[in-house]
Amino acid sequence: MSQAATRLRLALLIAVGCASASAAAPPGHTLASWPYRTLQLGITSSPTQAGAQRRQAPFDFRYQYLSAGVNTGHSWQSWGTNFVSSYIASSEAVHEVPVFSYYELRQSEPGSGQGQDSVADLVNLRDRGTMLAYYQNLRAFFRQATLARGPVVLHVEPDLWGFIEQASKGNRAASVAASVSSSGMPGLEGLPNNASGFARAILLLRNTYAPRVILAYADSIWGTDVDIHLNHPSSAEVATMAAKSVAFYESLHARFDALFTEISDRDAGYAQVVNGAGRSAWWHAADFRRLGQYIAAVHRVLQLPITIWQIPVGNTLFRVQNNTPYHYQDNRVQSLLGSDRTARALLRSYAKAGVAALLFGGGQATDTCACQTGTGHPPEPGPIDGNTRRSLNGEDDGGYFMAQAARFYRLGPIPFARR
Repeated sequence: MSQAATRLRLALLIAVGCASASAAAPPGHTLASWPYRTLQLGITSSPTQAGAQRRQAPFDFRYQYLSAGVNTGHSWQSWGTNFVSSYIASSEAVHEVPVFSYYELRQSEPGSGQGQDSVADLVNLRDRGTMLAYYQNLRAFFRQATLARGPVVLHVEPDLWGFIEQASKGNRAASVAASVSSSGMPGLEGLPNNASGFARAILLLRNTYAPRVILAYADSIWGTDVDIHLNHPSSAEVATMAAKSVAFYESLHARFDALFTEISDRDAGYAQVVNGAGRSAWWHAADFRRLGQYIAAVHRVLQLPITIWQIPVGNTLFRVQNNTPYHYQDNRVQSLLGSDRTARALLRSYAKAGVAALLFGGGQATDTCACQTGTGHPPEPGPIDGNTRRSLNGEDDGGYFMAQAARFYRLGPIPFARR
């Protein structure tokens, strides 16, 4: 199943349980601000899960994909009456900040039939009719978000910016075509028809309709053409990657309020069993150090709060984690929230580097879930790779993630670097 298809399935599974340019803020001005001063946790969460999750750990964020394409008849606007405002209300009822990962472009027409995500995104980005529908869909989001009493985070188009960066000439966003003023969307007249204009259009719509919404830029590290995990870059190479990422972001000439980046969108066990990745799917101490170096270098320049997003929640401790659907192994939770001093030290180093939040929950439809998917536990199997522990509860990961998240909060706050 393609990445786009699995994201669509994940979003649908979760969902089921005109203005003028004068309204824009001055260049470089930020209307929305990050709501916390300490490192916080969040989790992927359906509209009905907030209360049950909050009772296990006092999460500060919960996140939901918005996807399925803006001109397909299946976007979030078809998921029920006032889906966004309802999700916001259910989040605020349990004192959590709602985060929306807006992933609409890839699955829109006419690019949805393209085999490669990068091709589909760039085809749709250039299409006038698609982009008019896109801006209208985005405007509808902002209008519903104005009903929020507190902050709302909109994580804009994960993957897209990485594809634009790879397609750009001279690492300049303006070299990649996009339909902006040519789309005919009221209020966008005069903006250039390129990726820089696209970024500015998103901020203009936010500033016009919902100025308190926090806009998060999706920094895909692989947009530099180097995978920070698979390519094992040296410290000098990591510094070069960060500089390239910063230069591309600055070429947008659009100041977002926050930055999201990722470790992986799937459990390591999933990558091995389903994708045939072998042991290369697993992260080790050196990988976490490289990511910390990259984040620190980007944060030093951009001074934006950084969220590590879509962290898979499998573990290698519980016997129920036997590398079958919804029960795939991974070591990211243990590395970040484990009970030893090494994990807490890693969190402190990340917070010092500018990490403001960690959002957990894999991006593949059958990834391990810190919940009960309805499939139930398989019979407690014999240990594989030394995972000898019995489950704490009926959750797909055996209950490990929720237990460690609760422990994170009990240990007290960790301040993160900010301006």
